[in-house]
Amino acid sequence: MCVTKNFYFWILQILGLLGILVLCLWLALRPGSPHFTITNFSVPAVNDSNTSDHGIIQYQLDIKNPNKDSGIYYDDILLIFYHGVNIVGNNTIPSFTEGKNRSHQVLNHFDVDNPFWAALRSAILNATAELRVDLSTKVRYKTWLIKSRHHGLHREGHIPIGKDGKISNNKKKVKLRDASK
Repeated sequence: MCVTKNFYFWILQILGLLGILVLCLWLALRPGSPHFTITNFSVPAVNDSNTSDHGIIQYQLDIKNPNKDSGIYYDDILLIFYHGVNIVGNNTIPSFTEGKNRSHQVLNHFDVDNPFWAALRSAILNATAELRVDLSTKVRYKTWLIKSRHHGLHREGHIPIGKDGKISNNKKKVKLRDASK
């Protein structure tokens, strides 16, 4: 009777230690979400006296993988830019892979057509323009040769634009954060 109690106690100790080991591994290897930041944003020729019926907006998106143990596989990234409730432009960044603790920079542009260009140009010249950017994608994490399931990401940010057509806040970059539900 005493031998069976010791045997069950020994099995219970092994299971407890394995449980603690699995919990520690899960906490250590759990991947974090990537960071998205718009670091360069400009509306060229906004002060030009020749008013055209469309404009171009250029931006640079920095994507950082904060994980030291996990690579990230990105599906297509969809960026939508809003002025008020109107969509002024959108862009799709093709799928790519980002290694452990790396960053990826995307320099891109899009055209703004009339009638949105006239309203946006007027707001920029009055220094009251603000664009909202929405980012949507799905990612998979790869840790120790194991790929995770797809995780949906939705981020947004507000870009204040000064009279010069560039980001007007002091930091000169806009971090995209979790979108409000």
